[in-house]
Amino acid sequence: MHLIARDLEFRYPGRTIFDGLSLRVSQGARLALVGENGSGKTTLLRVLAGELVPQGGTTTLDGSFSYVPQELEVVGTGTIGDEVAQSLASLRAAVAELERAAEQFNHETGSLAQYSEVLARIEALEAWDAERRVDEALTRLGAIREYSRPMAQLSVGERYRVRLACTLAERRDILLLDEPTNHLDEQAIGYLTQVMKTWHGAVVVVTHDRMLLDDVATAILDLDPSMDGKPVLYGQPGYMSYRFAKSEAWRRWNQRYRAERKRAIALEHRLDQSYEGLSDEWRPPKGSQKHRRGTRARIHVKAADRLVEKLKAEAVDIPPPPPVLNFPDLPTMNPGWDPGSPIIDVRNIAVEGNGRTRLDLPAQRLTVAPASRLLITGANGTGKSTLMRVLAGTLEPTRGYRTALGDARIGVVTQESNIGRLVRPDENPSCFDLYARLALELLQSGKLDPNNVVPVAYLGLLSEETLDRPIRELSVGQRKRFELACALLAMPNVLLLDEPTNHLSIDLVDDLTQALMKTSAAVIVATHDRRMRADFEDWPELVLK
Repeated sequence: MHLIARDLEFRYPGRTIFDGLSLRVSQGARLALVGENGSGKTTLLRVLAGELVPQGGTTTLDGSFSYVPQELEVVGTGTIGDEVAQSLASLRAAVAELERAAEQFNHETGSLAQYSEVLARIEALEAWDAERRVDEALTRLGAIREYSRPMAQLSVGERYRVRLACTLAERRDILLLDEPTNHLDEQAIGYLTQVMKTWHGAVVVVTHDRMLLDDVATAILDLDPSMDGKPVLYGQPGYMSYRFAKSEAWRRWNQRYRAERKRAIALEHRLDQSYEGLSDEWRPPKGSQKHRRGTRARIHVKAADRLVEKLKAEAVDIPPPPPVLNFPDLPTMNPGWDPGSPIIDVRNIAVEGNGRTRLDLPAQRLTVAPASRLLITGANGTGKSTLMRVLAGTLEPTRGYRTALGDARIGVVTQESNIGRLVRPDENPSCFDLYARLALELLQSGKLDPNNVVPVAYLGLLSEETLDRPIRELSVGQRKRFELACALLAMPNVLLLDEPTNHLSIDLVDDLTQALMKTSAAVIVATHDRRMRADFEDWPELVLK
């Protein structure tokens, strides 16, 4: 079983996503796709899954495959039970097809090796154990197991865990996963890691999870720009090995570009001198062989011209500098604040909803002091996002109370996209327009100092070309970058970040981690990202249970 792509080319109107991309994934391989947001990771996965048709190149698939996108659309009134039944039905249909092939096998003319391969594939699917595998996967991934619950009533993360559990139980040959750890807690990530490491076929995964790269990936395909214009395959496993190799490749690219520019300047000077030899004002010295000198001048011009053209044809593009997050210098306090007073104070809170207790912190007080730090952790369903909404003031607790300084500026990044609040269904504004609209709203509400606004282009989160594009055309990761920019717009005193690493590129996650450790503002982070939690191990931690 294998998946082969040759010279793939894919374009959106006015934009080339990738060109000349080739890869091969064979049994036992676990290929990780990485790159900046918008570099084409999800697009490539959709091409490999057959959801998108490339403008050029071919894909060859030997075996069956499953694809789990990072955003799942729910259509109709299907339940969790329907999802499970569909997975079991497809699994049994695959086994039945293999069994028919085995029964029709011609022992006289057929190959014993082919017959053995069919039997091995039937054995690998283990259809007789499928129901138990689905139940185990739902449990280990922390998914809801109430089969009568409609999928449309579940959150994005809950739907994803159900779909992922069903997909893992199907045991297809090739597994295509897009950001699978975004909606998983530590226990669920551990289970997924073990399943991926022992997968009988091949795995292609898009991920920003640096620890998952260490634990799972046998190779890394980077879709960021390279010296020859094609994605680079890094065969040395491990995140740090990949980062070192990538930085060395960029250094060599930059070194070659500087050397070519130096040579180009010398050739241009040589060409100018040769042309001067052919100018009307030029005369050979007395006693010289003027015709021979003229001929030699023309030869020099042609030779210099050829060298310049050769250099242009072989020249590499300007190496783009690695994207850098320009994190603003956020203020700790507003004028007149008492340094000893908390910016936000919550006490004895509980939140009820959907017939259950979503959060309960009896007799507990949580204060956010100026420049303070807090890491919120816990399994899925323990109330991390609910607590963050209470702290942000967007959710009223059922019990207890929340107070905050009246002029406190709070920047919030939610786990699920909040852009819909600013965009009407009948419009599709650019990022620049949407950012300006948000700034005007904050200004009118008195939550923005007009002399202290962070320009969206300054942050380095998105290029000016991307900011000019309609918001609906951006990738999931680019929209998450824009939401981070919106959180920083008003120079907040407090940053509340719920799963901030979800959908972001690896480079940006590294930059953001360093910025959060240095900023003067108060920071509260709720995350399941294992590497980020290790980076923040000296922060106070609230573990929800």
